[in-house]
Amino acid sequence: MKNKLMIVDDDPDVLVAVRYIFEDEGFEVYTVDNGRDCLEELERGFKGIVLMDIMMPFISGWDTIQAIVNNGFTHDVKILIMSVKGWPDDAKARELEPYVQGYIPKPFDAEHLVSIVTQFLPSAPSIERKKRRLVM
Repeated sequence: MKNKLMIVDDDPDVLVAVRYIFEDEGFEVYTVDNGRDCLEELERGFKGIVLMDIMMPFISGWDTIQAIVNNGFTHDVKILIMSVKGWPDDAKARELEPYVQGYIPKPFDAEHLVSIVTQFLPSAPSIERKKRRLVM
């Protein structure tokens, strides 16, 4: 069974680049460009790692994470934030912090991104790492 990853980002370039990186690593990759579609995938039964952008139109990453918690979609789902903004020091971020396993700042190095994400897999994959030069 493949490891599953959902990328939630409104930037199509990020969706394509990150999808390519993780498909090359053997992941089954889902891409959505907004929080509503993320919630629909979770409702359909997605289990795996969610890379969540924070600044998105319609529903922010924080509001999407709040909806994930409110709807009970946190079982077998690991949420990692992927954002150009630093970790905010506000009430919403502090309230949701227990549901967020990590923070990946943009821009990121592809090899570093893969190493962070694979830390949250149920079992460490035996994937031969390729040198990456792609930076987002």
